[in-house]
Amino acid sequence: VGAALLEASQLRREFGGRRHRTTAVADLTLTVHPGEAVGIVGESGSGKTTLGRMLVGLLEPTSGTLHYDGRPAHAISRDRQMVFQDPVSSLNPRRSIGESIADPLRAAGDGTDAQIRARVRELLGRVGLEAGSYERYPHEFSGGQRQRVGIARALAPEPRVLVCDEPVSALDVTTQAQVIDLLADLRRELGLALLFIAHDLAVVRQVSDRVLVMRSGAVVEEGPVEVVYGKPQHPYTKALLAAVPVLDPGRAAERRTARRELASTVEQPALSVA
Repeated sequence: VGAALLEASQLRREFGGRRHRTTAVADLTLTVHPGEAVGIVGESGSGKTTLGRMLVGLLEPTSGTLHYDGRPAHAISRDRQMVFQDPVSSLNPRRSIGESIADPLRAAGDGTDAQIRARVRELLGRVGLEAGSYERYPHEFSGGQRQRVGIARALAPEPRVLVCDEPVSALDVTTQAQVIDLLADLRRELGLALLFIAHDLAVVRQVSDRVLVMRSGAVVEEGPVEVVYGKPQHPYTKALLAAVPVLDPGRAAERRTARRELASTVEQPALSVA
């Protein structure tokens, strides 16, 4: 497998004051290798988004260590970028999408203005948008197109790790599939390590080599996708999978039976699965 690209050891994040503390992530250990796609799944409040923000340096851990390429990595770095859930709120409505994509390049002093503009147009083409879109504004694009803009901006600094936080949850099913295919293509072409955070188990299965199931800030199950989905071990994972709707009446009946059996061992998740 080779050396790890990203290593989190006993990572912990707490919020609140001295008297009232809430643990969002509890002593979590995670290893990601170059080019690997890791799915992180769990219902709301599981800590998955907090984990993602720590992995890219947007949040400082309360304790624990994070290493990138063998070096301490708590600060924000161009090597680790994030694609956010809501592309609308992450784009400045008063600036063209080209200028938004160019921001990290200008901040790093990566070339002349002409070189940066050329790089942005190249990125627009890579994510399936026309190079002439540079001067257009966010409101002129559909939700799926805005998410492509967000992906282009995350790719601008040429990261090796891309953390995607619910990147398709606000999109319709057809657009979801297009964005998922785009991420898979980019991963293959650029050799990106991809961390895909989602509540949708079906989406995570499509994208990932390995999956972590989180509950209350901790990983309750981890393994290759085919193993976790095919032979889940933890009652919570079984409950999540039993909550996924299916069209086949026979399988649906099996799922209902499984949910009843699990009800006595684990609180049923309030997970909405598309």
